[in-house]
Amino acid sequence: YTITADLYCQQLDRFAQKLKGKQDRIYFLHDNAKPHVAKSTRQKLLELGWVTIPHPPYSPHLAPTDYHLFRSLSNHLREKKFDDENDLKMDLLNFFGQKPQDFYERGILSLPERWHQVIDSNGAYIVES
Repeated sequence: YTITADLYCQQLDRFAQKLKGKQDRIYFLHDNAKPHVAKSTRQKLLELGWVTIPHPPYSPHLAPTDYHLFRSLSNHLREKKFDDENDLKMDLLNFFGQKPQDFYERGILSLPERWHQVIDSNGAYIVES
């Protein structure tokens, strides 16, 4: 389905409810996709009082899913072969189910450092070792 500015604002509201009382200040990495820069979205972010951090152009390696989760998943799937779709689904369920909470937290908490690396290198890709 297509993400519209209205749907995106609804997602921001749901996310804000889950964060309520857990964090004093929210820093929100925000790219320039159309629903993200719509007037209604900018207004919603002002209402929420979140500090938006610009997402440098052409920096896909700033998304925790890209640099942390999918990299781990790619390593997990390397050289595996599946007999059918159900085998793949079971393997994926096991992969996600076996990851401890701190795995996900590490991916998210490393975002500020990665953002600074991108800014300091004028947007150059971060080469993983």
